[in-house]
Amino acid sequence: MPTDLDAGHKRPRILIVDDEEKICRNCVKILSKLEYKVEYALNGYDALEKLDAEPCDLVITDLKMSSLGGMEVLRRVKETYPDIVVIVITGYSTVSSAVEVMKMGAFDYLPKPFTPHELRAVVLQALAESQVRHQNRELKSRNQKKKKSISHQLVGSSPKINKVITMVEKVAPTDSTVLVYGESGTGKELIARAVHANSNRKDSVFFAVDCGTLTGNLLESKLFGHVKGAFTGAHQDKEGIFKLADGGTVFLDEISNIGLDVQGKLLRVLETREFLSLGGTSVQKVDIRLILATNQNLQEMVENRTFREDFYYRIYVYPIIMPPLRERKMDILPIAYHFLQQFSRKIDKNITGFDDRAVGRLTAYEWPGNVRQLRNVVERAVILCDDDQVTLDELPLFSDISDIEQLIEHVPATNEELKKIKKEIRQKAVSKVEKNFIRSALARNDWNVTRAARETGLQRTNFQNMMKKHGITLPRRTSPR
Repeated sequence: MPTDLDAGHKRPRILIVDDEEKICRNCVKILSKLEYKVEYALNGYDALEKLDAEPCDLVITDLKMSSLGGMEVLRRVKETYPDIVVIVITGYSTVSSAVEVMKMGAFDYLPKPFTPHELRAVVLQALAESQVRHQNRELKSRNQKKKKSISHQLVGSSPKINKVITMVEKVAPTDSTVLVYGESGTGKELIARAVHANSNRKDSVFFAVDCGTLTGNLLESKLFGHVKGAFTGAHQDKEGIFKLADGGTVFLDEISNIGLDVQGKLLRVLETREFLSLGGTSVQKVDIRLILATNQNLQEMVENRTFREDFYYRIYVYPIIMPPLRERKMDILPIAYHFLQQFSRKIDKNITGFDDRAVGRLTAYEWPGNVRQLRNVVERAVILCDDDQVTLDELPLFSDISDIEQLIEHVPATNEELKKIKKEIRQKAVSKVEKNFIRSALARNDWNVTRAARETGLQRTNFQNMMKKHGITLPRRTSPR
């Protein structure tokens, strides 16, 4: 569950329901240390009256009570206040009662006696779930009202993305060189476009160049242009991006792949805004802003002499670090809704949100491929969805987890059935691990099969066979917008 969801939320309200006042007071004492607003009721009827007067975030109810038992309290709470999270406690713990309350929608089941640490731990998890549900409801409402998306928007409200936005706002009006650090798929180009869109050059051209796909003469020619006869195939003069971008912004992505000789020429551009085209003899001068990005540790590359030290210090003027999605989990849902709205409108579907189970999976997942991976998952879900809400069934990435959970929740009646379920759980779990292994390797390597196979130590054919076995196909190669 997200750990950064507390930011910006009001003080959580908790209601304890137990017909033993001593237990209620002990729970209040334990939870009050976490600065929650905690109240209690001595029976189910009083609890429901308190909820009618002021709904809370979390209800902790005893299962066996003389007046309106916990099962009925749970049923009525989930019926009237579906967003309230419920924890059931009991001194008469059995497997069947635990399965029953979980099926009715309880968040967790806590047998008595429990320690203060156990109670606090389950309450922290439950409140994180509660905040995700509130966020999901707000985003659904906002999604229904807001039909127009904003181009080049840095979506989210976590402290880490707010820091990035603040840095963009400060540097955008200047002409300073910007260096963006971030894992593959985090949205480094998004930052570059945000800087450009808020700069004095916003009405001029923006060029994005992926330096990882071009090497040697091809990259040099792309950036600086070339004259006729400069190399084999250069049949006529051609202007490079730097000349075409005069007055605008050039974004160089994955600069760690640039050779040392081209780094030297780029250093000259940074210092003087002058360059020579490939094979040319006359100096050209341009007015451009440079934004560079990488997913590598450039300082280590300098130490290993694979990156020029003078070039490194020249571009390290204003570094912006784009955090991975797993470090800003409270942004997962806003980003998911951003893409949901975008793709729903694109294919003319009226999908308003994600259901609770889908939300739980989206926010709990680590997202090794970051925003790009989330974008692809949401796009696929929108295509598959035939209702007004995305469910776990439309999230193929998580459907096998759901199958495993259903098997775990099933209580076998015989030893033979137990053996069969254990075998099926093992098979599905291994399949899930293999799928995650392949998907994560592809996501880390920008869905390049050759690089992913090399990184994992597999032969390319074996890697492809595992992809085929699990039905993994390469998504459409687009950067997050």
